[in-house]
Formats: sequence, C-alpha cells, structure tokens
Amino acid sequence: MLNTPNLSHGRHTLAIPGPSVMPERVLQAMHRPAPNIYTGELIDITYSCIPDLKAVAKTQGEVAMYIGNGHAAWEASLANTLAPGDRVLVPGGAQFSKGWAETARKRGLIVDELDFGRRAPIDSDAVEQALRDDKAHEIKAVLVVQVDTASSAKSDLAAIRRAMDAAVHPALLMSDSIACLGCDDMQMDNWGVDVVMTGSQKGLMVPPGMCFVFFNEKAQAARARLERVSGYWDWEPRVNPQGYYQISCGTAPTHHFYGLRVALDILVHEEGIDNVLARHATLARAVWAACDAWASGGPLEINIPDIAARSNAVTSMRIGAPYGTQLRDWVTAEAGMTLGIGLGMATEDDPNSDGFFRIGHMGHLNSHMLLGTLGSIDAGLKSLGIPHGSGALEAAAQVCAGK
Repeated sequence: MLNTPNLSHGRHTLAIPGPSVMPERVLQAMHRPAPNIYTGELIDITYSCIPDLKAVAKTQGEVAMYIGNGHAAWEASLANTLAPGDRVLVPGGAQFSKGWAETARKRGLIVDELDFGRRAPIDSDAVEQALRDDKAHEIKAVLVVQVDTASSAKSDLAAIRRAMDAAVHPALLMSDSIACLGCDDMQMDNWGVDVVMTGSQKGLMVPPGMCFVFFNEKAQAARARLERVSGYWDWEPRVNPQGYYQISCGTAPTHHFYGLRVALDILVHEEGIDNVLARHATLARAVWAACDAWASGGPLEINIPDIAARSNAVTSMRIGAPYGTQLRDWVTAEAGMTLGIGLGMATEDDPNSDGFFRIGHMGHLNSHMLLGTLGSIDAGLKSLGIPHGSGALEAAAQVCAGK
C-alpha cells in the first residue's frame, strides 16, 4: 500500500485578507542596500507616489504618509480632527468598527455606537436619524469602516453621506478603507468623504509598515481648530514639509517607498485603477459562485447574505464548529495554503470561532491563483468529509471565463 504523499511542498499561498500577495517586482525593488536619505532618487520617488496615491483614492485632497499599520491610521485620523471630550458616532458592529471606537475612547472622545451586527452593512437611515436627534450638533465625526475585514461587510459611503446631508449635519465623514482601497471602489471626492485611511499591506500590495491618511479642506479646518496636535501624528508638516525628513517625521521608510513606487506603477499606470477594481469584482464573484455551490449541499454559507453588501477584497464564511478550524488546519498541512481565521466572530456556542474561515482575494491576484485556492478548499472539504454541494470549481471557472 502506497503512503499518501504530502502535497503542501512548494511555494506557500497566503489566502488571508492581508498581508496580500505581493508582486515579485515590488519585493525585488525593496531588496537593495539602504539609500541616501538626504538627497537623490529616494526623495524624487517619495514625491512621485503622492499623485498616484490620490488617483487610487480618487481625490484632489492631501495625503499624509506614516510609518505604521491600520491602527496607526486610526490614531492619526483622530489626532488631527478631534479633541478630548468631542463626541463621535461609530456605526457598525463588527471587529474593526469596535476597534476604532475603542481607539477613540482611549483618546478621550465620547463614543456613540450603532450596532448592526456582524452580518449586515451600516443602515444609512439609522445614521440619518441619529444625526437628526443630535440637535446641538455635538457629534463631530461619523467613523465608518468601509469594509470590515472580519465580517466582510461593505457599507455604502455615498448613501451615508446622503444621509448626513439630509440631516443637515456638519459632522466629518471619516472612512477606514484599510481592507479595501484598491479592491473596492473609493470615490473620496465624489462621495463627500472627508478623511480616508488605508495601509500598505492589502490592495496596495506592499509589505505591512506604512499607512496613509487622505483628507480634504473640511478636515484641514477641523485640525486648525485644535489647540494641539501630537507632533508625530500631525499631518500638516507631512504634506507641507520644510525638509524631506518631515514627510515621515524622521527617517523615512526607505525600502517601503521603493516597493510602493513599483506597486503604484502597476496599479495606476500599467493596469489602471478601474481595471484593477474590475478584476477584483470578477474574482470575488468567482468566490461567491463556488461558495453557493458548496452551500447547496452542506452547512457552509457566506456571512453576508446581500451581494450588494459584500466586499471584493475578502469573503467571510460560516461553516459551523469545528469545521472552520479543521478546514484551515487541513489546507495548511496538506495544501500549503493559509486561510483567514474567524476574527471577532466568537459566540457563546463557538468561543474560539471554530465555525468560520475567510478567503482574502485582494492584491496581486489572478484567476489561476484564485482557482487554486478554491480547489484546495474543495479538496479539504472532501478529505475531511464535511458535507458540501458539488460543482464549485465549475461555477468559479465559468465566472473567470466570462460566462
């Protein structure tokens, strides 16, 4: 009797919702000796990234660049617009809206939360009512997570802006677009979003370590009213530097800039940002088609039932405990692939989120890579004897084929 071979050898696939798959060209650009940080090409490269970052966010506003991750972007966005004692409205209910709300509390802000659970987007009508009820305009900002990486719910920023306008409320609209910038559309100016933030490690296809905060004139006016802003988080010197060191408030993230330059070349100048968004939309539909097929004969279901509220960057799946953890462990050990954990999805019946897994479909991703991910999941379902419907790979292939 032959031993069953282990098929996990070869390049490991990280199919989680960030860090995303990074182009070899990005990694190669970063694999270099430390550059001159006082003059030369690094400075030119840094400044050349600014208009292309704005093109991804579709804004004529400003962008401040920081050494830090998404949590740092939360901190920077709040530090530049709000003072301790200010009130903010945080609609959401999943992992990352709660995290941003907690960051706001730690900065001394008064936080009102609207909880829509972990299976639905933000209800713009409820936001409108909350702002209408705020007769004294105590709420200074509405903090919206555009895509919650844990639940994979995508909220409609344009609808939320229309709700705020209907309420005739002056609050800032601020968007955490960390999970989805470069994957789901962001029209910062057209949608009337005042502050947008993201990280380098997802749609921008660069290793973790940088974050970006985009802001418009209304947000700049909010900063001007503050008595003080943290020296490090202050975005003013970063967009109006007297010296290059002020771009990063010290030594620049040198190698990240080299990688970012190449990533933006790919996204903006080679593929084109609208084509990038269309690619992500197609690959997301392929994931959903496969999941619908699996769901037809088993316990698996997409966490967000409403297709319009699903992200093109990540899909969170419910499969029931202990199947989620069993499947994740199997594909790692037997297929050389990592799926996302059920982040923030614990319940009393499932305290370890064993009934969930997530697929990241963001960044430098094509159809053959995605079909390989889906094929590995399909093999895991079969190997583990988890009930599931048939035809998932055929359904996904049909989407990729344009059928």
